[in-house]
Amino acid sequence: MRELSLHILDLVQNSLEAGATRVSLEISEDLRADRLVIRVEDNGRGMDEELRRRVLDAFTTTRTTRRVGLGLPLLAAAAEHCNGGVTVESAPGKGTVVTATFQHSHIDRAPLGNMVATLMTILTANPAVRLEYAHRVDEREFRFDTQEIKEQLGDVPLTYGPVLQWIREFIAENLAALYVSAPEQPEGENHAQDQVH
Repeated sequence: MRELSLHILDLVQNSLEAGATRVSLEISEDLRADRLVIRVEDNGRGMDEELRRRVLDAFTTTRTTRRVGLGLPLLAAAAEHCNGGVTVESAPGKGTVVTATFQHSHIDRAPLGNMVATLMTILTANPAVRLEYAHRVDEREFRFDTQEIKEQLGDVPLTYGPVLQWIREFIAENLAALYVSAPEQPEGENHAQDQVH
């Protein structure tokens, strides 16, 4: 996939298909350590140990619509190609945690992509699901929790047009602010901020 945000969408879709009502998405960009970490945790059905061990195999899937599951294997291949990897922690009834790590500056690392559009896609397609999002760039952090917004809105739905517009602008402004004072990277390194909007 050309953007990591597409992998993130796939991971969240897996969580929702596993019956998750809460999804926690964390992105950590440690520029000094040259690491990018993407972590998706859910409260879905989880997997038994046998399925957990096989889930990175392209021919393992629980979906009935297709026999090949490429999402996690493709993510793992992309991470391993960039001096990283993917781990999957899961247990039946306890949910799943998928963590992908990349060398942040690796020339072959795909850009993070349009996280504003990714988050808005998740929100609008799944307004009943609680989405917790945290994005860190070194010491700077942006956090977002749909549950907190719903509590403030009362009876106004999360999908109401003006609310969605405010959420989009709120996310875009805060993600952009993460990179305002980010240290300069040597020329040729990936700049996730180029893809935030």
